[in-house]
Amino acid sequence: QVQLVESGGGLVQAGGSLRLSCAASGGTFSSYVVGWFRQAPGKEREFVVAINKSGTGTYYADSVKGRFTISRDNVKNTVYLQMNSLKPEDTAVYYCAADRRSILAVMPSRYDHWGQGTQVTVSS
Repeated sequence: QVQLVESGGGLVQAGGSLRLSCAASGGTFSSYVVGWFRQAPGKEREFVVAINKSGTGTYYADSVKGRFTISRDNVKNTVYLQMNSLKPEDTAVYYCAADRRSILAVMPSRYDHWGQGTQVTVSS
């Protein structure tokens, strides 16, 4: 069973950038699809982006396409989320999640393993 720990969140001004990391341990990292989700106060948890097991395939939510970039390093057992041109509406707790299946699922319920989350706050 894989354990996930997010880091890299913080407070930035609109237009700024952050890079989030999701460090995995306790499993074979390359056997997992990894997704990023976010949840703002009073809102449902929403899909941000997912990456396939090899790192060659991605799927982005329309709201972040062109601004966010996901990548993974299966040697370092880490997935990254580079966030550029941040907007106040990006403010949320960001979670990474892992799934052994091969589909890039958008539903949170399809992911079996979750990190604790990291807060991203974008000021106007």
